[in-house]
Amino acid sequence: MDIDVQSLIFDFIGGIGIFLLGIKFMGDGLQRSAGDRLRDILDRFTSNPFLGVLAGIVVTLLIQSSSGTTVLTVGLVSAGFMTLRQAIGVIMGANIGTTATAFIIGIDIGEYALPILAVGSFLIIFFSNQKVTAIGQALFGFGALFFGLELMSSGMSPLRTLDSFHELTVSMSETPILGVVIGTVFTMVVQSSTATIGILQGLMSEGAIKLDAAIPVLIGDNLGTTITAIIASLGASIAAKRAALTHVVFNIIGVVIFMILLSPFISFVTYLQEQLSLNPSMTIAVAHGSYNIMNTAIQFPFIGALAWIVTKLIPGEDMVIEYKPQHLDPIVINKSSSLALEQAKLEVLRMGDFAYKGLEETLKYAQTLDTKHSEMASQVEGAINNLDRKITEYLVAISAESMTKWERDKHTLLMDSVRDIERIGDHFENITELIDYRISNKVDLTDQAMDDLNSMFDLTLLTVKQSIECLDNRDKELALEVIRKEEQIDQMV
Repeated sequence: MDIDVQSLIFDFIGGIGIFLLGIKFMGDGLQRSAGDRLRDILDRFTSNPFLGVLAGIVVTLLIQSSSGTTVLTVGLVSAGFMTLRQAIGVIMGANIGTTATAFIIGIDIGEYALPILAVGSFLIIFFSNQKVTAIGQALFGFGALFFGLELMSSGMSPLRTLDSFHELTVSMSETPILGVVIGTVFTMVVQSSTATIGILQGLMSEGAIKLDAAIPVLIGDNLGTTITAIIASLGASIAAKRAALTHVVFNIIGVVIFMILLSPFISFVTYLQEQLSLNPSMTIAVAHGSYNIMNTAIQFPFIGALAWIVTKLIPGEDMVIEYKPQHLDPIVINKSSSLALEQAKLEVLRMGDFAYKGLEETLKYAQTLDTKHSEMASQVEGAINNLDRKITEYLVAISAESMTKWERDKHTLLMDSVRDIERIGDHFENITELIDYRISNKVDLTDQAMDDLNSMFDLTLLTVKQSIECLDNRDKELALEVIRKEEQIDQMV
């Protein structure tokens, strides 16, 4: 039988393109329709590693990408939102959550792909309500996922008659490590383990590959998916690098364990296939789910050891921004409004220190154009936003209690200060965006312009520092000095 190579290649690459677009659209749509509360989910439900696993599963189900969850986790560890041990639980959960797409694919509804695409398109085009368009986007992605899969499957169906491909699958059966390498490399290239699993499901459905050749590829694909987290951690903090390395170590250990237990694992999946009368696509989904659940169950008791290993592999002290408030004790509110206000003041001063740090990093970014400074400024801005929310909630709770006139005045002052410090965060974020624009559009500043900017930055930094001191010490003379400096800054503008 002659094979139309061009059609095979075009159907395959077109199908995988639509498939990847479908996954992205579905994840983005689900994320938008569920509300952008992923950071809150991870922040709130990672108090212990077990809850971290559950949080990792939930977030990955929402965004349909284990790599996305891992990258988000790397960012949160770097930002001080969670410890390395908590992050390991989330990464384990992400590996389980990503298997959901394979189960969705296993339910054979490919013939309804085009109507689903149409419904999604209509919701996006004809409705202005954001919630409806987000659901439309998720549906469009859902349909595109199946349509892309159908294209891939039809493109790959001639492969079963190709002798060289048959020999390759036999080689993968006889030399499983070859399948692991193929799965790893392909997933690294497309940066989606779901795509590799989708292709395996397509090949199994067409009878082009047998289970004992598919499972090593499936195991390799879990290793390949770590590349996204590694890329995300390049140039990031030590904590971020450790979180990314944890993802790699966790998956390498999983590959080693299951390559040793390959025969029993294949027998187990074959048994489930026979007992549950699974179709080929669902068999791959069950194998993928079983692999990740078992791998997590085996390694979960050793989270502490994993954290120790990556800390030894990447030594050093890490500078992390501590997002969470340190002084806001809710118990104090009922006991003493005065003491609670003092607690709030300490947190506002800490927030002010963050504003100074963020401005400092922004100046360094303007001077060096080194993105590590913009990343640090972005983390600081995130910390300021979080503290703004937490301090405001705390002050609102205090306002429900009875206060003296002096306490009410202090309460108003702190409320205003929180709002003003938060605006500093917004301003240096805007400045980093302007520097990004300058880099991307190759805008050069003269030495004189840079000198003027540096002078203005230095004066602003000093003014912010003195403002925080004024708030701390209630220093009227220093406050008047700050006002004079503000007038100087106006003249420089």
